[in-house]
Amino acid sequence: MAYIKNLFDKNFLEYASYVIKDRAIPDLEDGLKPVQRRILHSLFEMDDGKFHKVANVVGHCMKYHPHGDASIGSALVVLANKEYFIDRQGNFGNIFTGDDASAARYIECRVTPLAKDIFYNPKLTLMADSYDGRNREPVIFPAKIPVVLVMGAEGIAVGMSTKILPHNIIEVLEAEKACLAGKQFELYPDFPTGGLVDISDYRDGNGKVLVRAKLDASDPKRILIRELPFGSTTETLMASIETAAKAGRIKIQSINDFTTENVEIEIKLARGVYAEETINALFAFTECEQSISVNFLVIKDGLPEVMAVGEVVRYHAGQIVKILTKELELEKKELQDKLHLRTLERIFIEERIYKLIEDKKTAEAVGKAIVSGFQPFLKKIGTRGVNAEDIEHLLRIPIRRISLYDINRAGEEMKAIQARIKEINVHLKNIVAYATGFLDSIIAKVRNAEDPRQRGERKTLVGKFEKIDVKEVTKRDVELKYDRTNGYLGSAVAGEVLAEVSPFDRILTLRENGVYTVTDLPEKVFIGKNAWWIGVADKELLSATVFTIVYREAETGFPCIKRCIIEGWIMNKEYALVPEGATVLHVDIRQKFSFTLHYTPKPRLKTTTENFKAQDFAVKGLKTGGVRLASKEVQSIEVK
Repeated sequence: MAYIKNLFDKNFLEYASYVIKDRAIPDLEDGLKPVQRRILHSLFEMDDGKFHKVANVVGHCMKYHPHGDASIGSALVVLANKEYFIDRQGNFGNIFTGDDASAARYIECRVTPLAKDIFYNPKLTLMADSYDGRNREPVIFPAKIPVVLVMGAEGIAVGMSTKILPHNIIEVLEAEKACLAGKQFELYPDFPTGGLVDISDYRDGNGKVLVRAKLDASDPKRILIRELPFGSTTETLMASIETAAKAGRIKIQSINDFTTENVEIEIKLARGVYAEETINALFAFTECEQSISVNFLVIKDGLPEVMAVGEVVRYHAGQIVKILTKELELEKKELQDKLHLRTLERIFIEERIYKLIEDKKTAEAVGKAIVSGFQPFLKKIGTRGVNAEDIEHLLRIPIRRISLYDINRAGEEMKAIQARIKEINVHLKNIVAYATGFLDSIIAKVRNAEDPRQRGERKTLVGKFEKIDVKEVTKRDVELKYDRTNGYLGSAVAGEVLAEVSPFDRILTLRENGVYTVTDLPEKVFIGKNAWWIGVADKELLSATVFTIVYREAETGFPCIKRCIIEGWIMNKEYALVPEGATVLHVDIRQKFSFTLHYTPKPRLKTTTENFKAQDFAVKGLKTGGVRLASKEVQSIEVK
């Protein structure tokens, strides 16, 4: 048993770790989940400037992704609909209506230049074996911007989940520039569906936001929905409106969807109902307003970690400096190697060192001849000298190139290389300014993109919403009725109309035996024939209401009075205001009133009636016992 338990524990931990790191949670470094990273890697490998069938991309990606074509295809469509990293051609679905994309064989895609600028550098990308060991795939891309903020992410793993909202790419890049300059910055979500967002409780990515649809109420008899709240589609939004209409929370005549490239849902209002009074109800009872809780969980250094938006920007501000420094140093080394070879080639050809190897019969003799031939020119070559690789390179120069060697052209090329090396040295000394310039170039590319959807314009309006009280929005047009003859209470009862209430009101009933309960508005419930008090359980109203209960004790028959305020309750729980077995003679909610008690006639009883004023007795707690009015058996009460 112990072996089996250990086996299960080990396997579960491995499974949990795999789901967290390799499936559901994006990496802080490049903002991608593994399937997204593999898709981009496939597109980089296939890139020839032309569009590729999505089915071909999926097939190529299956070399790296072990979970089949369906998961790759759906992930590719989602990634493509983020706009910035994959160009689309064909029907990739509709984020407004929720319509699915066409089959993979009918749609095409290719990687964007922006994706190459941000992710692609094979020389700096750490690679690992794919799941079957036949190929190499990137462990992580050296991303130069906080992609996780641009795209957002959502995923559920074992024991944890992530919900990261997308942000505007231009604002993210500007925030990164501000961070490099040591300035303050603020970042708020921006959604592809537009709408409005209240970021009062955003808490830098770990609180919640309120999102709303953008409504046009210029016509008093109809409302047009122009933009959707994040997380909704036209289909789900219309379904929520129809549900609210059926429940009687809003009154509409019809609802129509005219959405194409832009959202347009028309709500025609019922007779006697106007747009101004319906808007708050739409926000209160439909998907026109939603609360979204966010949890900024990412993989950092191989482990899951909850971070804040500001932390991510600061991390990537340091990261872009490191990546650009590595790129410049790598380019500088490659240019130095190229300059060294060009110098050797020039000397080798101009000084006719190749003539020294014409009579040499062994490779060793050839090598020695070349090295000796370069001896007079070591100052021009520098400290690197001439090694075996250099000799091999020189020996591979074709005769055609030697005979057509252009001294001037070679000199110009070497000057250009030297100028670029000097330029790189300047960039390395001013790496922060260089990083800022790189970000400026990305901003310019985004703003000048051919596709208007990729130009980084803010789509969601940031503001602060007024809190909507659902009870105030709901009309009190439901009749609460009481059938005293049969003892039934509710909205579906034929009887006396006590009040007009809303479906959200809670009802307090004080029954004949002095027991009170608070329930939701009932359709039909039995409470007894002679209930003392029935009303809306409004805590603010009840806190100012004093209940006066006059009752007769069960054993002695003596009269007692209790004055109290009903301030709290648990729904559907019964609370007794009088002792068990006592008989309630009267209940009153007036602050001041008088009453007369009539006692049971008995021998030697001289006084059979007695007057009292309710206000002469103190208001006490609900659990406090009543005050005895007299040590006489009460027969009846007369209230003035």
